[in-house]
Amino acid sequence: MAARKQFQSTLTVKPELGRLLAEAKLKEVSEEDLHEQRISFAFGNAPESNLITKDSVRLASKHIRLKP
Repeated sequence: MAARKQFQSTLTVKPELGRLLAEAKLKEVSEEDLHEQRISFAFGNAPESNLITKDSVRLASKHIRLKP
């Protein structure tokens, strides 16, 4: 099998970026943060329309629930 070039990189991570990534791994994500991420995802994947805003997605998210 041919060697994959993506694994032959000499990429090095800057120390500051490495530190920030290590900190991020330890950070607890709150339910509120997850909820805002879901709203942002839904808004970003909604069709383009002047009627769809982040606030309208936020409002809809309070009324639409998935079964547990």
